Amino acid sequence: MREDFLESLLGRDTVRRDPMEAARRGARRVLPRRFWREVGITERQGGFTVVLDGKIARTPARHELAAPIRQLCEALAAEWRALDQEIDPARMPLTRLVGAAIDAVSLAPWRVAAEIVKYAGSDLLCYREASNERLAARQSAHWDAPLVYMREAHGARFRLAAGVMFVEQPQEALAAVERAVRTVPVPFALAALHSATTLTGSALLALALAGGRLSPEEAWTAAHVDEDFQIEAWGKDEEAMRRRAARRAEFDAATLVIDLSRANGEWRMVNGA
Repeated sequence: MREDFLESLLGRDTVRRDPMEAARRGARRVLPRRFWREVGITERQGGFTVVLDGKIARTPARHELAAPIRQLCEALAAEWRALDQEIDPARMPLTRLVGAAIDAVSLAPWRVAAEIVKYAGSDLLCYREASNERLAARQSAHWDAPLVYMREAHGARFRLAAGVMFVEQPQEALAAVERAVRTVPVPFALAALHSATTLTGSALLALALAGGRLSPEEAWTAAHVDEDFQIEAWGKDEEAMRRRAARRAEFDAATLVIDLSRANGEWRMVNGA
C-alpha cells in the first residue's frame, strides 16, 4: 500500500489551499489506480478511522482520516468503496472536506470563521434586483426567510440594496454573525459551514441551513435564484450544469457533516480566537 496515496490524490499543498481548488488541481492529473480490496472503519482514541485493507488511511498532512461520529466515518468509507478502478477526486467530496477540516481548519479555526463573517459583509441576500419585478419577487420569496431567521435567532439586521452597488452592513449585524459562527463545532462542522458559504455565496444561507431554518433543498434553490431565472429565459448550458452538479455534490457533503454534528450534540465554540 502506498503511504502517499492521499498526497498523490489531493496534492501536498492541500493543507494550505481551499479544498475545492485542491480538487480541481487533482482532477487535472493522471488519476491513481485503486490499490486496495476492502474498506472498513475502526474505533481509535474515541473516534472512528477509515482503513484500507486493514491499514489506516491518512490525509495529505499524514493525519488519520478519521471522524468523531461513526455515521460520518461510515459515509467516508462508502466513498472509498464506491470507487472503481481509479481514485477520482471528483467522486470524493466528503473525503476532501474532512481532510481539509483535519489538516487546515483545525490549525486555524478563527481564520475560517473570519472568512465566513467576511462573506456576510457583502452577502448575496442583501443585493436585490432593481428593475425586473418578477426576479425581485422571486428573490424576496426565497431570501427574506433567512434574513428573518438571522434577525430573530441572532439579532442580526442587514441592510438591503437595489442593484449591485456595495452597501456597508452594520457592525452589530456582523458581530452577531461572528457569534453565531463561534457556536459551530471545530473542525468538521466549521469546515462544512465554510464550504456551504462559498458554494452558495451566502453566509446567511449557510447559517440558516445550519440552524435548521432552511432545508438543504431550500438553501440550494435560494442560492440559484438568479441563475435559474436566466436559465428560464435563455435555456441551459450543459457545461454550466455539469459544474453545478459538481458543486451540489460538495454542498451535499457539507450538509451531511452539519446535520450529523448537530444530531450528535457536537456544537462547541471556535477555539483560538
